[in-house]
Amino acid sequence: MKLLIINGSPRKSGRTGIAARYISKKYNADMIDLSEGKLPMFNGESDQSEVPSVIELKEAVAKADGVILASPEYHGAMSGALKNALDFLGSDQFSHKPVALLAVAGGGKGGINALNNMRTVGRSLYANVIAKQLVLDPPNFDRDNDTLTSSTDVQVAGLLAELELYANLYKKVLA
Repeated sequence: MKLLIINGSPRKSGRTGIAARYISKKYNADMIDLSEGKLPMFNGESDQSEVPSVIELKEAVAKADGVILASPEYHGAMSGALKNALDFLGSDQFSHKPVALLAVAGGGKGGINALNNMRTVGRSLYANVIAKQLVLDPPNFDRDNDTLTSSTDVQVAGLLAELELYANLYKKVLA
């Protein structure tokens, strides 16, 4: 099964990147890292479809059996970097594809708005956004070792198990 995680954080040293790298390594998922700043600002003009980073993004999502969207919550929504990336995509890449959502928050009550925002955009792309979702707060991270805590591993495993269930069904039905 081919999984893809999109690190939607524009920050090179952010916690969303830690979670994305962790999932990429542990679950052998390909990763698009938006902190690299390769994507142009979406403007809707047709010549942007020829930009190598846009082609790479579209191909990676299209080839994946399941996608994880990971974003920090900025001002009650997903990051602008992730929204920009999603604006380059459409039903050609996402139709019926299972998508898991992960938000990284500052603690307390954060994250849910970013999840809802990603879910709304996912639906408009015709993705099958799965019900299980996850918010990670500062205590979920071991920043010194660039990883997640062992107790967080259980939560991530639950999210990925559900995504894999739907991805296997997706492959079986649409193959």
